[in-house]
Amino acid sequence: MKRHAPATARNSAPIAAVLAQELPEAGLVLEIASGTGEHALFFARRFPHLHWQPSDADADALRSIAAWREEHGPGNLLPPVALDARDADWPVARASALVCINMLHISPWSATEALMAGAARLLPEDHPLIVYGPFLETRVETAPSNLAFDRNLRARDPEWGLRQLDAVDKVASAHGLVRSARHVMPANNLTVVYRRRNAKAA
Repeated sequence: MKRHAPATARNSAPIAAVLAQELPEAGLVLEIASGTGEHALFFARRFPHLHWQPSDADADALRSIAAWREEHGPGNLLPPVALDARDADWPVARASALVCINMLHISPWSATEALMAGAARLLPEDHPLIVYGPFLETRVETAPSNLAFDRNLRARDPEWGLRQLDAVDKVASAHGLVRSARHVMPANNLTVVYRRRNAKAA
């Protein structure tokens, strides 16, 4: 029942290093699209002062998350909840931070739009939405491996593909979120951080 993603072992520590800079000191972190659950387990152990709420829209993923939690999980790792970012109502009403790893490029653009809308609903002012994955950038040369990955994704599903960071910024801004950080990660990935600003601050 437990699923394993090989990339998790490679990217958990680099992502955690960024999270240590960006996450709040206390509160609940809602992880969107938790996948196998291995990231949730790693981060809950790394940040014992935070309550870590994994979620996913896929039933098999939810079973895997639950299995990892039941076998190895610390007390601050909460039971997974079913959550599709595109749903109008989410099972979590408030969060101190949102984390989303490797979702934007393997979901329709509507999921990115819904993620930003959800972050605007759930997050207090100046609290982070932290997004990790490969992106396309206007003035940054794209690695050949990422271009090949993008072609592969679009061949599998025309609604998938690497997102232009400028476009993600634009939809974030439409929901009152401002990009506050861009962290370069291993394997041609980025971690980008958005924070909710009120109208006066913006």
